[in-house]
Amino acid sequence: MRQKIYKILTKFALKLHNFSYKLAAKFALKTEGGLHPKHRLTNYHQFFVNNVNPEDKVLDIGCGNGALTFEIAKKARKVVGIDLDKKNIKIAKRKYWAPNIKYLVGDATKDLPNQKFDVVILSNVLEHIQDRVEFLNKIKNLTSKILIRVPMINRDWITLYKKELGVEWRLDKTHYIEYTLENFKEELEKAGLNLEKYSIQFGEIWTVVNH
Repeated sequence: MRQKIYKILTKFALKLHNFSYKLAAKFALKTEGGLHPKHRLTNYHQFFVNNVNPEDKVLDIGCGNGALTFEIAKKARKVVGIDLDKKNIKIAKRKYWAPNIKYLVGDATKDLPNQKFDVVILSNVLEHIQDRVEFLNKIKNLTSKILIRVPMINRDWITLYKKELGVEWRLDKTHYIEYTLENFKEELEKAGLNLEKYSIQFGEIWTVVNH
């Protein structure tokens, strides 16, 4: 009986953890002037900048408000940013515009640009897509080099415990998957892609992929 009570209390605490995490993120966005502090604290922009060359034409899928797109454009020849959210693109055009950037509103699973790119960026995008292997096969028609960043389910013990107890465990409810390194590699293999190099940082897999 006591164990059942503790289980109920544990699940309540885990749900409270989810609530406080979302609330902290909401307040942090306001504190940082609209840009999530992970951009600054994890410095993940630099990973993408380091893997782009000055002559490259880059497609940034799921570009959000354009913060990463803007940083890439400082180095690359041309960058196209596409996002499903019209509000994001409106912000991007206002705050993160440059002469070598073009922003598009569209669903990247259906509205990919009909042109070739040297690099395609998928930064926290793949986990939002249901038919990921089919999507990756489409990306292969656009480029031979893909830079991918995805969240890991085994980023900490509490995430695994939430899932075990039936409490919402995803960082975002729109995620179809959060990865282990093993199932990420399997998914790439199914799409006929090679994992050239990777690192695990801040509970995420950061990769350079080619075919």
